[in-house]
Amino acid sequence: MKRVMGYCDRWSAGPGETVRFKVSCIDTDAYDVRIVRLKQPEAGPLATPFAPEPVDAACNGPHTGRHQPIPIGGAAAVAAHPAIPTSGSFTLCGWLYPTTPDKGRQAIMGTWCEATQSGFGLEIGADGALALRMGGAPALSTGVPLLARRWCFIAAVHDAAAGTVTLYQEPRADHDFHPADPVLVHGTARHQAPSQPFTFAAWSAGATDDPSPWGGLRFSHHFNGRIDSPRLAAAALERAGIAMLATTPLAAPLAQTLVAAWDFSIGIPTETITDLGPHRLHGAIINLPTRAMRGHNWDGSETNWTHAPHQYGAIHFHDTDLVDACWAEDFSFTIPDGLRSGIYAAHLTTPDADHWVPFFVVPPRGTARSKTAFLASTATYTVYLNNRGRFLSTLTERYQGRATVMDHIDALLVEFPEMGISTYDRHSDGSGVSYSSRHRPLQNFRPTGRHWNFNLDLFIIDWLEKLGGDYDVITEEDLHKHGQDLLAPYQVILTGSHPEYDSKDMLDAFEIYLRRGGRLMYMGGNGFYWRIAHHPTRDGVIEVRRAEGGVRAWDTEPGEAFHSFTGEYGGLWRRNMRAPQRLVGVGFISQGFDKCSYYRRTADASDHRAAWMFADIPDGLIGNFGILQGGAAGLEIDAADCALGTPAHALVVARSENHSNTYELVAEEVLIPHGATDAVINPDIHADITFFETGHGGAVFSTGSIAYAGSLAWNGFDNNLFQLTTNVLTRFRDPAPFPEPGAGLSSPGQHGGKTP
Repeated sequence: MKRVMGYCDRWSAGPGETVRFKVSCIDTDAYDVRIVRLKQPEAGPLATPFAPEPVDAACNGPHTGRHQPIPIGGAAAVAAHPAIPTSGSFTLCGWLYPTTPDKGRQAIMGTWCEATQSGFGLEIGADGALALRMGGAPALSTGVPLLARRWCFIAAVHDAAAGTVTLYQEPRADHDFHPADPVLVHGTARHQAPSQPFTFAAWSAGATDDPSPWGGLRFSHHFNGRIDSPRLAAAALERAGIAMLATTPLAAPLAQTLVAAWDFSIGIPTETITDLGPHRLHGAIINLPTRAMRGHNWDGSETNWTHAPHQYGAIHFHDTDLVDACWAEDFSFTIPDGLRSGIYAAHLTTPDADHWVPFFVVPPRGTARSKTAFLASTATYTVYLNNRGRFLSTLTERYQGRATVMDHIDALLVEFPEMGISTYDRHSDGSGVSYSSRHRPLQNFRPTGRHWNFNLDLFIIDWLEKLGGDYDVITEEDLHKHGQDLLAPYQVILTGSHPEYDSKDMLDAFEIYLRRGGRLMYMGGNGFYWRIAHHPTRDGVIEVRRAEGGVRAWDTEPGEAFHSFTGEYGGLWRRNMRAPQRLVGVGFISQGFDKCSYYRRTADASDHRAAWMFADIPDGLIGNFGILQGGAAGLEIDAADCALGTPAHALVVARSENHSNTYELVAEEVLIPHGATDAVINPDIHADITFFETGHGGAVFSTGSIAYAGSLAWNGFDNNLFQLTTNVLTRFRDPAPFPEPGAGLSSPGQHGGKTP
């Protein structure tokens, strides 16, 4: 099958800016390109016909293809240096925390080159035991398999004069009764090799013309686990000297022999490793292995790495780490001055298959061409990218009540695991994925396939196009960078269907915007839920620490809840005292994926402050139809809650009902597990359509449901949910101010928020 895949270097581009595309072909050397504007998703016969709008572009047409592999796998590397022994005696030591010791050969550290079979290096052997490789000699092994997820002190000593090698494998007692007997073995070998890079967690496999994350080298035998406090000396040390090298490497007795004393607790937010030794053999981390990880000396006295960085000197490497596919550019598209703001894509096709590479055309920087902006949820898109669990987890079919549906683009992710994984997955060693990057081919960022996140957000674009297309598109990535200045020119901001992930800068920008009289239409559910951190120097790279509760695919380990990029506490915004109810009046309460329900108008809908929303809508039930499982209220839903910050004057104008018993309270709402979460008897499980004024003429309208957008186009847009949403946007576009919250508004508690 002739297939193609690709990605672009940026998601947000204004007039005069260039988007560069990187492409790889499988079983073909040719593909076609077409630049299009996306106006709706491909959603079948009940939706607006899928009709991307062609865009004139020099890159349109046939292209010569090539295969570009993806260099996946975490590592760290130090350039070759005369101080690193190429012959003679040496001592190598550090702390090791293997997570898959039975996986097979895995590099730990050294100059070993797999391509030339030269150098020296400590590794985990095929038998799971510590081994030392030296060119020209068989590997020396301790013969005792390392324990998974247990710290172990390791060391190798080569005495060149005697031609001997000694290996130390000393498990650390860790408040348990696992075997902790030290292992000491001796052997014979001599060391002679050319000057080569010193690597951690992967071996150099020689030079390559393929994409490479460092130095034009390919890497192999990636390690799963943590490395802490690695050391190198140009001498054969006795056990007491090894202890000194491990704990006080800068001590005077080691002054003449110390080569390097790497301290991974320095520069945690960066992609560098620091050497405290005399030669300053600093290095680079490759593919963003996880930092701010508990080290061998973590004692639980501090859980914030910024307060005790010396206890967070470990880097957790994975063979599934990936930050950048490093592909070369194949073609580019420069945004013309007159091109309207919107959502665009490069559509790559072969005779057998296709691939979509979306991007967002924003207005000229610092300007706006409309008073209405759609804010693309690029942070949420990023953390979901290449969600492998949807295909491989048996829970998916149980959630949805049907067999998983896949297409040829989905199949790429299964066939080519090197495309990487999402923060909803686990690494191959079972640890949670904290980082996600858009710099790689993407399977679930497209207008086709499953209706979720980006694809589902195109229903909102479809609605805006139906209303005449008077809107700009802006992105959360730019919101994090530019804050309130990005939002300020707009009278109305519309979110996507699932703006789940937000940085502090993003939330601050929303709050300032609303306090200054902006109008916000929150068009989805389970929004403003997780706190994230953006990489300090790389656009499109996001960190998530899933701490303390929440609906999550994995949970952060003890002492590791603070982001490595920023040092900020992670987890739910609710745990950071900024529950979504404080911003938009509603917050996540339940989820279910078997069928969606509807809303019923409440007494608040007749309040003079909200009655305008229901002009020309006589119906009591709203959204009892929809492309997404038959209704507008479902998938993931939000409810008002005074205790969590819903304003006292907020109006709940419609509330969902009749959810199936697959909808249960989210974990953070349940202090004591019990069997009484069935929606039929639990009054707390419902989605709330909510409205409130914010001051200075501003207001917020919240739909409280991810499925909401899927009902807008029902029956050719001739439906009550379309009318309700259009009424709200029309009023929000009207410059007439909303009344100030306070005197004269409806009495508190009328909306029936959950009792504290």
